[in-house]
Amino acid sequence: MNIKIETERLYLREMLPSDEDGLFELDSNPAVHTYLGNNPITKIDEAAQYIEFVQQQYKENGVGRWAVIDKVSGEFIGWSGIKLIKEPMNNHLNFYEIGYRFIEKHWGKGFATETTTALLAYAFEHLKTAKVYAICHIENLGSKNVLLKSGLNLIETFDFEGTEHNWFEISKEEWLDKKA
Repeated sequence: MNIKIETERLYLREMLPSDEDGLFELDSNPAVHTYLGNNPITKIDEAAQYIEFVQQQYKENGVGRWAVIDKVSGEFIGWSGIKLIKEPMNNHLNFYEIGYRFIEKHWGKGFATETTTALLAYAFEHLKTAKVYAICHIENLGSKNVLLKSGLNLIETFDFEGTEHNWFEISKEEWLDKKA
């Protein structure tokens, strides 16, 4: 696959086994999982298994969650990416969804907005999709603000696995209009 997306401060690239320690730091933190079902990982091999899972998505779908690397330090600071959702969700099936997760010390620095903006460009220019979607827990105001600032539109609130979530979307035409 070998996709590499570059933003002003970051590189997004395929997740590698060498990202295991950074991914463990990310996903073992209960604060990171506040709006994700409160189920942080507890063993390093769970991080390795997640990387293998994501690498399989690259093979099957050509996209997935990508490691976010700080250009200056070379540090793994989280992940951000496009996932092909193949299971029915909110009356949609086989759609591209943008998601992100960052190590807590990197919150509030604009990295989620920076990567989401780059991912929208990638989705519309390379995947040739007509729409991109995003989902966040209704109480996750930080994520809601990222998605709105990145140009996505809050469409509705829906129930996902017994919890209220916000549903966002943007069409290629809307994205082009906002970009102009």
